[in-house]
Amino acid sequence: MSDQTISDVRAGMAERNSPRAPSLADHPLVQLTLVRFLEFVREPEALFWVFVFPLLLAAGLGIAFRNRPAEVLKIAVAAPELAQSLRQEKLLDVQQMNVEAAQEALRTGKVALLAVPGPGGTVEYRYDDTNPEGRAARLLADRAIQKAAGRVDPVATSDVWMREPGSRYIDFLIPGLLGMNLMGSAIWSMGFAIVDARRKKLLKRLVASPMPRPYYLLSFLLSRILLLVAEVGVLVGFGALFFHVPVRGSLADLAVLCVLSSLSFAALGLLLASRARTIEAASGLMNIVMMPMWIASGVFFSSQKFPDGMQPFIKVLPLTAVIDALRANMLQGANLAQLAPQAGIILFWLVICFALALKLFRWR
Repeated sequence: MSDQTISDVRAGMAERNSPRAPSLADHPLVQLTLVRFLEFVREPEALFWVFVFPLLLAAGLGIAFRNRPAEVLKIAVAAPELAQSLRQEKLLDVQQMNVEAAQEALRTGKVALLAVPGPGGTVEYRYDDTNPEGRAARLLADRAIQKAAGRVDPVATSDVWMREPGSRYIDFLIPGLLGMNLMGSAIWSMGFAIVDARRKKLLKRLVASPMPRPYYLLSFLLSRILLLVAEVGVLVGFGALFFHVPVRGSLADLAVLCVLSSLSFAALGLLLASRARTIEAASGLMNIVMMPMWIASGVFFSSQKFPDGMQPFIKVLPLTAVIDALRANMLQGANLAQLAPQAGIILFWLVICFALALKLFRWR
């Protein structure tokens, strides 16, 4: 064996025996973030609630509240001359019957209104004034009867139908579902993972290791940011592809809003899980915090429907600010400068919740 070969063998053995230089994949923060991903994808329930449930909800509500022609209302008439006049109105389905049968149909909800001739050529309308269909049928029936009697409107009017994307219920719904999904996935994933690790004594073991403590909490935030790409992309893409929901604002501004919102809700989840020892306690705390926001923050209907006295409290809720900002960006094309008030509220909750969580967090 030549001297050169012996040198090559010795060099190879030395290389194999020498410690391998650490790579980026070996960094504790990378490994902890990878653990967060594996915990997430190994839970079918988490995948369902984050990705499948919002799509099913959007599809169901989008179909149920889709734009459609005006509904034809069923009414009953107790006189043939009235029936002839009312049949001129295309939005009324006129059924002629005797008064007793018509009264029964009105009581059971089969018709929305009953028109009965009164003394002196008058017409009596019988309907439930708390029923929107009854009120609409009354207006349509009266219009048809007055026109048949020769009424001429003193002011000519015309109708212009506005049916562009952005004014439909599904356009209102998608940003609301996106905000709800950002809140739910951030709080639940943060809260349950930390409490479960505390319950299994994993936090106690991690804190005794050389791992820097901030890395553990930072791994949750990094995993949330990376998951946002799929979480936001799936829901917004679904709305745009199947219902043509517009995204009029900048995608970069939308991304910034989603990241800031997710971090804010993650900080809230961290605060809720900072001292809870059991899954039941954490679940109770998270439901107490999220349930009022689901109802009041405008996910499925406008928060303006609540009394004026409640509006200041509703406006400072983090989910309200997130949904208002998302709707303004997607439907009105607002930029970050125009969304400064909502972004300020989101940032406020992020700083306060994260500061309190760090102060109160219990590793054991």
